[in-house]
Amino acid sequence: MITAVVLITAERGALPNLGESLAAVKGVSEVYSVTGEIDFIAMVRAREHDELADIVTRRIAQVPGVAKTATHVAFKAYSRHDLEAMFAIGADRP
Repeated sequence: MITAVVLITAERGALPNLGESLAAVKGVSEVYSVTGEIDFIAMVRAREHDELADIVTRRIAQVPGVAKTATHVAFKAYSRHDLEAMFAIGADRP
């Protein structure tokens, strides 16, 4: 599975509705509204690079209100949450 972080800049006036539109795109697992130079971060998961290219260039970039995207493909995931959950398997819980 390929994971990509897509940084999205919205067109003026698109902020109120763009997050929900992005979250509805097939292949987008999460969308965050953020502060700073960009407006949204979308987490994208795809089986292969061709599918990732389609999600970003044909689906996300074509959503009305998207002005610009920048895609960063993840090489490896490090998650404290996942590690804690793994070691908690079988542990007694109150």
